[in-house]
Amino acid sequence: MANSLRISAAEWEVMNVVWEHPPVAAAQIVEQLARRRDWTSRTIRTLIARLVGKRALRSKVDGRRYLYWPAVDREHCIRRESQSLADRVFGGAPASLVLHLVRQTKLSPDDIRELKRILEEKEP
Repeated sequence: MANSLRISAAEWEVMNVVWEHPPVAAAQIVEQLARRRDWTSRTIRTLIARLVGKRALRSKVDGRRYLYWPAVDREHCIRRESQSLADRVFGGAPASLVLHLVRQTKLSPDDIRELKRILEEKEP
């Protein structure tokens, strides 16, 4: 199931809130996303319901509220999404994606040191 999970851009917004604060009440998800986006409560609750339907979120009733927590690992979803982007845009070459991002992104000295460290680990 996790291998076939497709999360839309809007659903990523919901998942990020849940990954950061599990378990989280629906009202808290709505509150956080309504501040960041011009979305109605109904839109956000629809996104939550979709994610429950996709089995990306789990839920339980806690009194008069619903609590949600992730049913999928954030890192797994990021790896899958990254590979999908590399496949669609960069012909399946993850290195091309990384090179593009490094060239187009302003990097801090700490970022550069970390990249160098990772590359040194990769050297044979």
